Amino acid sequence: MEIVLSAVGVITLILVVLGMGVWVFSGLAIVALLSLIMIGDVSIERAGAILSRIIFRAGNSWELAAIPLFILMGELIFRSNISDRLFRGLEPWTRHIPGGILHTNVFGCAMFAAVSGSSAATTATVGKITTNELKVRGYDRQLSIGSLAGAGSLGLLIPPSIVMIVYGVQAEVSITKLFMSGVLPGLLVAALYTGYLMMRALMDPSIAPKETGNTVTKLQSLGLLFPVILLITIVMGAIYTGIATPSEAAAVGVLATLTLLLVERQLSIEIFREALVGTLLSSTMVCSILITAALLSTAMGYLHLPAELATYIASLDLSPAWLLLALALFYILLGLFLDGISITVMSLPITLPIVIQAGFDPLWFGVFLVIMVELGQITPPVGFNLFVLQGLTGEKIGRVAKASFPFFVLMCVAALLLCIFPNIALWLPNALS
Repeated sequence: MEIVLSAVGVITLILVVLGMGVWVFSGLAIVALLSLIMIGDVSIERAGAILSRIIFRAGNSWELAAIPLFILMGELIFRSNISDRLFRGLEPWTRHIPGGILHTNVFGCAMFAAVSGSSAATTATVGKITTNELKVRGYDRQLSIGSLAGAGSLGLLIPPSIVMIVYGVQAEVSITKLFMSGVLPGLLVAALYTGYLMMRALMDPSIAPKETGNTVTKLQSLGLLFPVILLITIVMGAIYTGIATPSEAAAVGVLATLTLLLVERQLSIEIFREALVGTLLSSTMVCSILITAALLSTAMGYLHLPAELATYIASLDLSPAWLLLALALFYILLGLFLDGISITVMSLPITLPIVIQAGFDPLWFGVFLVIMVELGQITPPVGFNLFVLQGLTGEKIGRVAKASFPFFVLMCVAALLLCIFPNIALWLPNALS
């Protein structure tokens, strides 16, 4: 019972500090320091010495180099016309499917997710084209907004994924294998979304007006899709063939993106400057949270909280199903208030030892965790995708959240299927290893 009280004490500290409006990275550092001093009875001098060593070690992790590079790649693409060409290239392939070009939200986000590790960037890049087009053509507003909110979260699941890199660094698992494990679950979620749109269109054809005319043939559309397909092939091909590590592949991806924009005469000093500023802001936020999360993980280790808590929960003899249900509810609750990276780095020191103790594969759990984080992207009050869509559409946040709810349910179905059939995540890394 003492270890449970200690865990409750740490969680209370986190909630109090973050509730005061403190930045997440500084809040994590404060909680780590206070936990060592107040719960671990460590002197402030010793606590400072411990944490200073961890800051240096965590900040020198080579895997962190992939984060700003993948962010820069997404920022450069966001400022080009590639998203517009992606929409026009997908249109001929979707216009005759029940639901019509509503499917461009799903297909477009799935493809863009393969060159950007950010959910918000995926939603914003695809949404800046599709939201207006679908509105002008008379498509159901709720479905167009909801499908984009749900599909935009694929930026976290389909590799390269920033959250997966964060998880891989913390859990000390192969990021390459983690990327592989996210491919089939990502396609599964996309298939569920597409199936739902088709079902809704067959039940009520008025939600997707019949398209007339065809300015772009399927053959011409391949030329429009070529830039995204090329970048996907270069980045993912480099990783999966073993030619490059994820960090090296991210650098190759940035070089390929710069070259592509130069060839197409879309790269200017102003665009490059804006992309660098956006990358600096985003990557500083992510890396600072990740480094201070290492402080919290170390503090938890000194308090023996993860190991003791894992032992305690194992003693409860919960079945794997009940354990996963408890973790799912825990992560959905966190997703109401925190962003995905914060959820990952704050929870892993406690949850990872528990799931390993229960016999779950850490690769599989990484995918499960990412899906839980994706759910948080489309749940108020802190669903980042909802805020992005609110800015794009001008709709009230409540209306955007309501439109997203069916896709929240579909993602829960995907998580359930992943639990029942774990090979959905594990087959590809096992087959290619």
